Amino acid sequence: MASPNDQPIDCNTGDEMLDQKIKEWLRYDQNVKTRTEILNLLQDKQYDELKGRLMNRLSFGTAGLRAKMGAGYNRLNDLTIIQSTQGFCRYLQQSFPEIKEGGVVIGFDARYNSHRFAQLTAGIFRHQGIRTYLFSKIVPTPFVAFGVRYLKCCAGIMITASHNPKEDNGYKVYWNNGAQIIPPHDVNIKNLITNNMEPWADSWDTEIVNSAIDPYDEIYQEYFSIIKKRFHYGANATSESKIGIVYSAMHGVGCKFSKESFRAFSLPDFHEVKEQCEPDPEFPTVKYPNPEEGRGALELSIKTAKEKNCTIILANDPDADRLAVAEQQSDGTWKILSGNEIGALLGWWSYYTFKQSDHSKTFQDSNVYMLSSTVSSTILGAIALVEGINFEDTLTGFKWMGNRSDQLMQDGKRVLFAFEEAIGFMCDTFVLDKDGVHAAAVVGDMARYLADNGLTINDQLERIWERYGRHVAVTSYFLCYSQPTIEKIFSRLRNYDGDNKYPAACGSFKIKYVRDLTTGYDSSQPDLKALLPSSASSQMITFSFENGCIATLRTSGTEPKLKYYVELKSQPGVKLVIITRFNLFSKSVTDIISALVDNFLQPELNGLIARE
Repeated sequence: MASPNDQPIDCNTGDEMLDQKIKEWLRYDQNVKTRTEILNLLQDKQYDELKGRLMNRLSFGTAGLRAKMGAGYNRLNDLTIIQSTQGFCRYLQQSFPEIKEGGVVIGFDARYNSHRFAQLTAGIFRHQGIRTYLFSKIVPTPFVAFGVRYLKCCAGIMITASHNPKEDNGYKVYWNNGAQIIPPHDVNIKNLITNNMEPWADSWDTEIVNSAIDPYDEIYQEYFSIIKKRFHYGANATSESKIGIVYSAMHGVGCKFSKESFRAFSLPDFHEVKEQCEPDPEFPTVKYPNPEEGRGALELSIKTAKEKNCTIILANDPDADRLAVAEQQSDGTWKILSGNEIGALLGWWSYYTFKQSDHSKTFQDSNVYMLSSTVSSTILGAIALVEGINFEDTLTGFKWMGNRSDQLMQDGKRVLFAFEEAIGFMCDTFVLDKDGVHAAAVVGDMARYLADNGLTINDQLERIWERYGRHVAVTSYFLCYSQPTIEKIFSRLRNYDGDNKYPAACGSFKIKYVRDLTTGYDSSQPDLKALLPSSASSQMITFSFENGCIATLRTSGTEPKLKYYVELKSQPGVKLVIITRFNLFSKSVTDIISALVDNFLQPELNGLIARE
């Protein structure tokens, strides 16, 4: 009996190239649902929609893939997962002669189709005779990053779209060091995907997945065994839990795993946000399943905290690689800490606990490092300067911090901590990626220590500002769905005062230096070349103002966002407790943001949508 893929299709859209793409899709795709989706669009003569879906395809980058699910080459579905895995498989076969024994590890979250996409991925590797570890249950993303190194695999793949809307999914790739891929791997994989578009004879067969190895129990045990052996304050605690903590998994996978991390740290159990702790791909209680969005995402957490008389809230995003923190203040209001504020606290705590541990006897301060991304607060640099350790900033994204940490460790260095302002934290280096499961326990441990010493989290934050200098950092974004608009905005900045002349001022604020990591230009360097690597595939310009403020404009790699980051810092040891002085300090940041938005972004003129 003939396959439905062999049936002749009457395509006459008036566009020969589109007709060919429709026929190609229907020849390749064996998923009834997505085939029907394309056929219905054809029947309804939705030719523009078909062009959008079939004439352009998803671009494989350093973040792998992340997109809306549905039929078409520019969406995530069975066929695009198969094509991507075929290309990635060929690249691994070229890169690792030992790939058959070294193998790959594959995990998935609780989103729609995640398990299905993981099975298709695993099936392709198994049909190639490659050792394949496939988790049998949902896991947090850090388990895959950890699993690559622990199992000594050549690569890892996590099916997740992290905190994106429910309609999305993703395909996140790790290299053999357990860090996310960086160039040139992305381009090489992309080229091999293009050369392996037609599904191989056995690529749709998932029966062979039964022969994959399930690493769930082993990884679970080893991951928490390592956490338990790391230095933590729990053994010396005297408070008998003066703190109460509420936890939300944001309808994702994190609850079970964060609960176990608390046990590993000898912390009392947290109180769950019942409505959000069971995995649910609908994300029914939040508009965006992203704890970074602030109070709107944490309403149920605050409600639960009031009911349970708790003063601290922790929340993972749906794949549990990021962590949000909030604390109730003495007046009853809630302070939702920014990623930069959490980074400051965990940076201080990482150094403090390191100095209390035996590791400090092995590593001199001159061999100790902390890292953050270049759009994050420079607070770790201030801590490093005062304490005599090392600090480095990297390009945006944990792929850069993970790989740099790996290089430093290979050189015999000790990396204590790394963070990015988008609430991503790497506490220690047994996972070379952000890890919200481990970070949740570390924050709980730190809060317990502070409580034993009569301090709140906010009290300690003020102490950090006093010792290392206050860092006022503001991060926000506009939504922009038009790539030409993005290009127009950044092109205007590069030709603001004439051809190839960047702006000398933003409103009334004079600009001292400009760094453009899209073109590689940096006016602060004698040769005008940026020290950090540049990439023409993304937009990113940083302005250093004469008043000491630093502002960065960049596009997101995974969402339709145009982000801005602004920071102003005072000198270490300078108290800003006098209200008027602090208000003037903060007002400088507010004024620069207003100037940045009005003069450079021009949201009304460019049709940008403000963050809610």
